[in-house]
Amino acid sequence: MSLSVQAPLPGRVLALADVPDPVFAGQMVGSGVAIEPARDRGALDVLAPIPGKILKLHPHAFVILGSAGGGVLVHLGIDTVKLKGNGFTLLAAEGDDVDAGDPVVRFDPTEIDGTGYSAICPIVVMDSKPDSVSTDTIGSDVTTGDALFDWTAP
Repeated sequence: MSLSVQAPLPGRVLALADVPDPVFAGQMVGSGVAIEPARDRGALDVLAPIPGKILKLHPHAFVILGSAGGGVLVHLGIDTVKLKGNGFTLLAAEGDDVDAGDPVVRFDPTEIDGTGYSAICPIVVMDSKPDSVSTDTIGSDVTTGDALFDWTAP
């Protein structure tokens, strides 16, 4: 099984080690990368990075289970669960089937900046082994829908 994961939002790609959260930085949830969101576009529609079913949907995070298996978590900001949904708009529903590129959540990273929380968005393959995704895009700028990384189950 393998997944080709697209950038769910525009910004600069960072290593998970650079995420200001020990769970993501330590790859305890899974391997992946993070995106420091673009700040010059206002509110951003965060898109499904893979085709599949929305397994979990919260205002600040969602998991899509790929059709071949394998789930991808997109987490919008760090500790943003504490905002209780403020600043986030759901554009899809839990259980929806989505194609890569379908809108799931809308948020404005500059609003998150104003709360004191980090707007960095980790994108990880759930339960994958540490350092198991390709990280060629780290340090580059991506636009929504660009190839972000590939992952192949061991």
